[in-house]
Amino acid sequence: MPTTNEQDERMKKFKNKGKDAEAMRRQRIEVAVELRKARKDEQILKRRNISFSAEDSLSPEKEDKNLVAELSLEEIVDALNSDSFPLHLKAAQSARKMLSRQKNPPINEVIRAGVVPKLVAFLGRHDAPNLQFEAAWALTNIASGTSDQTRAVVEANAIPAFIALLESPHLHICEQSVWALGNIAGDGPMYRDSLIQQQIIPPLLALVAPATPVGFLRNITWTLSNLCRNKNPWPPLEAVKQFLPALICLLQHEDKDIISDTCWAVSYLTDGTNDRIHVVVETGILPRLVQLLSCPDLPVLTPALRAVGNIVTGTDEQTQQAIDAGLLSVLPRLLRHPKSSIQKEAAWALSNIAAGPCSQIQQIITCGLLHPLVELLDKGDFKAQKEAIWAVANFTTGGTVEQVVDLVQAGTLLPLLNLLTVKDGKTVQVILDSLSNIFVSAEKLGETEKLCTLVEQLGGLEKIEALQTHENNAVYQSALNLIEKYFSGDEDENLNPDVNEETKTFTFAAEERDHYDF
Repeated sequence: MPTTNEQDERMKKFKNKGKDAEAMRRQRIEVAVELRKARKDEQILKRRNISFSAEDSLSPEKEDKNLVAELSLEEIVDALNSDSFPLHLKAAQSARKMLSRQKNPPINEVIRAGVVPKLVAFLGRHDAPNLQFEAAWALTNIASGTSDQTRAVVEANAIPAFIALLESPHLHICEQSVWALGNIAGDGPMYRDSLIQQQIIPPLLALVAPATPVGFLRNITWTLSNLCRNKNPWPPLEAVKQFLPALICLLQHEDKDIISDTCWAVSYLTDGTNDRIHVVVETGILPRLVQLLSCPDLPVLTPALRAVGNIVTGTDEQTQQAIDAGLLSVLPRLLRHPKSSIQKEAAWALSNIAAGPCSQIQQIITCGLLHPLVELLDKGDFKAQKEAIWAVANFTTGGTVEQVVDLVQAGTLLPLLNLLTVKDGKTVQVILDSLSNIFVSAEKLGETEKLCTLVEQLGGLEKIEALQTHENNAVYQSALNLIEKYFSGDEDENLNPDVNEETKTFTFAAEERDHYDF
């Protein structure tokens, strides 16, 4: 059951005038906000090479179709322990095929048999590129497994051997090494940082060149994205500065897979503190990211939106740069996107813009975002609705009275009040806070009684009263406070306002209130 302290913690993830310095602008903190972290199935952490022959693989060499039957694991071990090069090659090929099975490859059995150190040793056989390639392929598939399986490869001292092969004159060996290193980087921040410390960046970035085949460039980009991934700890800032020029270049590529993985990389780099966001934003990357928000392909749109969403969690200046790049012009369409996950991310971005100063809130209004926001509150998926609720909360906290009036006139109250019946106590608390903010604006206009009547006619009072029995004490207290402050007096029959049946908003006397209508 959420407590007042938990609600306070949520509020500390925002930044806004009138709050403390680190209030109001939400950061992507896993504990409190489930959508913030990229799920592991959105971008693959590790990949196996499951081509069944060298003919289907990266290798330009053709495999002998008449090669004798594959060796058993015991025979592989015996062959590896021999002094025969032909047997070494045959053993490496058999191990590679064994580890390339689509279902249940015997990775643990191969590790326990002591094969890994032998394969790592073959990576240094520059006189036998075919043996290097088979060994690299087998090790790639071992490193694609669990953390324990990846550790077996690393502890056999494979990292320096693979990094050395990034400069191999044989393109297929170089690419297989990139793939293996990507799997190692994808295991987590410890191996990511180990790769960076062992100088993976210069030879890897040297491969980002116009002459590099597109398929190879996809592997390089994916590996780069894994080197940008994870934030406990974040990648070293100096490494980030080295990555960025290549990422800027890759973001201009025409291949959708390359663009997608580049956007994921940028989303990881912006998922951090304001100084880290600054390092990315100062490259001038925002216009291209915003341009990609119009891409119809979800594998591109999703990480591009995540990256831009991360940027607007930063300072007001960083948020303004996103606005200046055209973000608000594409958000209405994204809030109405057929995919609910896009709606949710767009609403999250909007909520963080709404946590900014009045000038940015005004830009939200000017760009026509209120009606799409109300539509989402009314009919969106619940996860998207929650983000829309936070947008309203931030808007009513930092907006001027006139801006809050605009929000209410757009039809916000009805869907907001309807959401008071959801089971999520934290969400209900945010709605109650928003209602309290709206009442504060009404008080400044002298329109409290008319707002009370509107809330009651929309069925809101009944819902607020029902919350007095809510199991969450903070919700109960907030509901009680609203009732005692605004609904405990006698009704004035002369205060019934005119109701616009289409938007469920009130129209007040324009000559009395300078056109501020609830």
